[in-house]
Amino acid sequence: MNPVVAFVGLGGNVGDAAATLRAAFGELEALPSTRLLRASRLYRTPAWGLEDQPDFVNAAAMLETALPARELLAHLLAIERAHGRERDADRRWGPRTLDLDLLLYGDAVLDEAGLHLPHPRLHERAFALMPLAEIAPKATIPGVGPVAEALAKLPTDSISVLD
Repeated sequence: MNPVVAFVGLGGNVGDAAATLRAAFGELEALPSTRLLRASRLYRTPAWGLEDQPDFVNAAAMLETALPARELLAHLLAIERAHGRERDADRRWGPRTLDLDLLLYGDAVLDEAGLHLPHPRLHERAFALMPLAEIAPKATIPGVGPVAEALAKLPTDSISVLD
C-alpha cells in the first residue's frame, strides 16, 4: 500500500495531560510503517460537550502511514488503553487520560461501524481544528473544505497555547 497522510487529534484532561500527549507523540512515531511528520504545539481548551470538568490539553499530529485506516485506528485505541483510557458510551465527553481521534486519512470518506472519516463534527470543533491548522493549514476536510476556512468560522478566544 502506498503511504497516506493521516491526521490524529490528541486530547486529555486527567493527570498530567501535557506529559501524556508528549508521550503519545513518541508512540505515534513508533507505530509500524508510520512516520510522524509534524506535531502541533499543545493547546489548553475548555471542556466541550460535558462542560463540568477540567480544561483539556489538545494537539494534532500529521502522520505518513502505510497502515490501512482501520488498522491505524486499532493502534490508536491500543495507545489510549496503555494510558489508562476506558471508553464508556454513557460518558461520551467525560474526563479522559488520553483521546486519540483519527481526524483525516488522506481524502478518504468512510462511514463504517466504528470508523467515520473525516471525523464527524471535526469542522465544528475549534479544539481540534486549531492544532490541525497549525501543522496543515492547507489540508482539506472532504465534503467541507479547507481546515483554515472551517476554523475561521468558529470562536477561538477561549483556546490558548501552553507554554
